[in-house]
Amino acid sequence: MNKKFYSFQQEAGNLKTQIPVQHHAKPKFNFDLFNFLYKYGTILTIFVLIAVFALVNPAFIQTNNVINILRSISIVTIIAIGITLSLTVNGFDLSVGSVASLSNAIVISMFVWFSQNTMVAIFSALAAALLVGAFNSFMIVKLKIPDMLMTLATMFIIQGIALSYTKGATISQNMVMADGTFATGTISPLFQKFGQVPWIIIIMLVLVAVVHIFLTYTKHGRYMYIIGGNPEAARLSGIPVNKYKVVAYLLSALLAAIGGMVLASRIMTAEINAGTPYLMDSVAAAFIGFAVLGAGKPNAFGTFIGAVLIGILQNGLVMMSVPYYSMDIVKGAVLAFALAITYYKQK
Repeated sequence: MNKKFYSFQQEAGNLKTQIPVQHHAKPKFNFDLFNFLYKYGTILTIFVLIAVFALVNPAFIQTNNVINILRSISIVTIIAIGITLSLTVNGFDLSVGSVASLSNAIVISMFVWFSQNTMVAIFSALAAALLVGAFNSFMIVKLKIPDMLMTLATMFIIQGIALSYTKGATISQNMVMADGTFATGTISPLFQKFGQVPWIIIIMLVLVAVVHIFLTYTKHGRYMYIIGGNPEAARLSGIPVNKYKVVAYLLSALLAAIGGMVLASRIMTAEINAGTPYLMDSVAAAFIGFAVLGAGKPNAFGTFIGAVLIGILQNGLVMMSVPYYSMDIVKGAVLAFALAITYYKQK
């Protein structure tokens, strides 16, 4: 017993000497500046801009001006959220500006021309927008027309329809009609509140929260992201790809219509192509949102942060008396920078 025990102990000792002892080295801290800027660059830029504009003009950070910035980005954010939904399925809806113009014209005309109540006016505008979304979906999903080309064509079609519907005129209360009489319809007090503070800001924040929850915490949102990443893999997994693409374009048109109606409530008129100027800002906000917190994909929160960045830039440049025609240069440069970071990171 003793000899066996001694032999076993000796073998164990020999084995121990043969096995190298592993020392766990402390992990080295590697700071990646590019990744840091990719994740937090947009938010840091916002704080830097706030600091610079506040130093130049202390009125920039006053409560009234902050509320003014939030109000100014509300319509952009709402429309941009619609673009974000189309981007999740690897689409791109360029017709949102025209849809906003159409809904703007329809909702005001329902009040002024036809003396309808609030529900009828809103329903009419939403129905028209959903028809546009259904048309885009059919042409893109069934006829396989590239989404950017199709929605570009739709943009011109809807612009023409809106101009034909309004006859190229601004619709407003007490306007002169074609027969020389004055319009007798009035915009309801309830509808007027939608474009006022705080309701216009509340509507924006609620829509951002709802779309964020939908995309992040529901299976339908995850399906849309999967489709955007690899539609063929999604199809093989049993996800109804075409169905979700249709839903994305319908929701995009619906949010564009809401943006157009909020605009109508804010300015109390339906102007020619009123929603068209919001297209560029909305596209910029949606793509800037890709890089917010390193998301690398379209998301509602990032889109909102992108809209905030654009709103701060516009407001600050106005307070610095920068000519309005120079603002597009700045916004275009910001968008180009955001796209460069996003696609370089994806590469």
